[in-house]
Amino acid sequence: MTRPELTGINEKEVVIPADAAYLQGIIGLPFPAKGIVVFAHGSGSGRFSPRNNFVARVLQNAGIATLLVDLLDETEARDRRNVFDIDLLAGRLLANARWLRRQPETRGLAIGYFGASTGAAAALQAAAQERREISAVVSRGGRPDLALEYLHVVQSPTLLIVGGDDETVIPLNETAYARLTCPKELVIVPGATHLFGEPGALEKVAQLACDWFVRYFHKQT
Repeated sequence: MTRPELTGINEKEVVIPADAAYLQGIIGLPFPAKGIVVFAHGSGSGRFSPRNNFVARVLQNAGIATLLVDLLDETEARDRRNVFDIDLLAGRLLANARWLRRQPETRGLAIGYFGASTGAAAALQAAAQERREISAVVSRGGRPDLALEYLHVVQSPTLLIVGGDDETVIPLNETAYARLTCPKELVIVPGATHLFGEPGALEKVAQLACDWFVRYFHKQT
């Protein structure tokens, strides 16, 4: 995994209020931006996730702004029940989207979600609750089945990406894919495992995600 070159990006740390918590984030802003993608990390991960940072760099270099954010504060993250509380995580994503709509630099930008593992369920649940506000969703090695009851109302175009050797997660994504009624695609990356650590696998994920967001952000503008 070679770190993509970063060019012309304004990157800064931010603090986002959500309920009684204050969430730590890193926002990357190319100019001009086609839209912004909020990352929903999997269990035990956060804004410093090397995999999601890699994907974020690819998006930024394609003119897409990114927000890598911890959906739990430090105290909340110590309780493992919170890490798997999809309702809580989806609510935090909605809070992030509301915050972005109020900021001068991001107001008016199309918003997308990129979810990994349990974060994918949170992203889809949040998208279902803001049916017309989220332009696109991408899931990497996700567990969209954990949001099964919400999937039939998701309107945001949704891309599910799964590793070809991730044998446990493939059928869960196939079940979720059948439930989705929005524009959708399921891509299985041959030879990739759950974390896409194989040579070229994460690069493939990043390019698929980039193409998806560019396609649907463009349709909104």
